[in-house]
Order: sequence, then structure tokens, then C-alpha cells
Amino acid sequence: MMSATPKGGLGAAPLVAGVDEAGRGPLAGPVVAAAVVLCLPAPQGLADSKRLSAPKRAALEREVRATCAWAIGVAEPDVIDRVNILSATLLAMTQAVDRLWRMLEDEACGAPLHVLVDGNVTPQGRVREWRWPVRALVGGDAREPAISAASILAKEYRDRAMRDAARAYPQYGWERNVGYGTAEHLRALRLHGPTPLHRRSFAPVARAERRA
Repeated sequence: MMSATPKGGLGAAPLVAGVDEAGRGPLAGPVVAAAVVLCLPAPQGLADSKRLSAPKRAALEREVRATCAWAIGVAEPDVIDRVNILSATLLAMTQAVDRLWRMLEDEACGAPLHVLVDGNVTPQGRVREWRWPVRALVGGDAREPAISAASILAKEYRDRAMRDAARAYPQYGWERNVGYGTAEHLRALRLHGPTPLHRRSFAPVARAERRA
């Protein structure tokens, strides 16, 4: 499932959606964005996904998915190579917010949606389809619970995708490095060359492709 409507109650209008991404830096796999409108009461213990233990992060992901409104956007490696990683990230964010808003239109009775994006760049003015009020919030994954929830969903979704991909391409250790350029992954690139899931616009992959 790529999205879900809330099981708990929503806050007062305007609704606030937190947005974050996972996977800008890896050499392989998609970049994933999540958008979340928290239910009331919100899950307890939300924090930047990078600061949570794996069991805590998994438990919070289950709770957010079960009780809140959320959606996922994905930009695959071919999109990343075509438009660059920043543009692909902003496309994934737009996809996630669009899916979330389409689900919420009936439930929210036309309430406006305001969006908070982690970081210092937003899709506004960069992605034609973006149409919501938005504010960038540096360090938002640690400061704003809705962004924290989005960071958890994006990371868990992407990590699962890379573990699944590792079964098809076991040489690269993606079940451990989730596509990042670890020594193990770089050795495998030199030995085996890139797969269809590698980002050919990233320098280590391009070098490995030239050698193959």
C-alpha cells in the first residue's frame, strides 16, 4: 500500500502535512518521499528516523500507518539519472503530497493543506504540479512531529525495497548498506559492474560502468 486515510481524528483546519525523503545519497535504488498528516492523538516518541533504534522505528512506522493519513512518492533510478537527484526528490515529494491530498479531500471537507518540508528547498516553483502552501524547515525531522513521522515512513519503505532488491542482486550487500557507497558495495561494483537499479549519473557507478 502506498497511502492510507487516518483511523484517528484529524486536527483543525488548516491541515498540516510533514514531508521528508530518504535515499538522496545512495548509489542504487530509488529516492522515496513520505507525506503525513498526524492523527489526534499523535503517536508518542516521534523523532528523526536516523536517531531511532531499528525496533523503535519499525514500531512507530506501524503506528503511523495504522492511525494517521499518509502517502508515499517514489522516484526510480532512471528518473534520478534523467533529471538529477534534487529534482527527482522534489518530484517524489510532490507525488506523495498529491496522493495524500486526493485521499483527504472528502475527509477534510475542503480544509486547506499546509505543507512543512524538511530542509531548505521545497518543490514550490521547481515542480509544475506543486500547488500547496509550503515552508522549508531546516532540521524539521527533529523539530516537527509530522516531519518526523514522514522521515520514519520514507526510511522504512526504502530500506524494505532495498532488502527486497538484495535477493535479486545479492553481490552488493544491499540488505546491509541499502545502496549506500560502502566499501563492500564499491568492491562489488568494481567486480560485477552496475545493475539496472544503480544510478548511472553518480560518479562511482559511471566509473564502474566504463570499466565493465
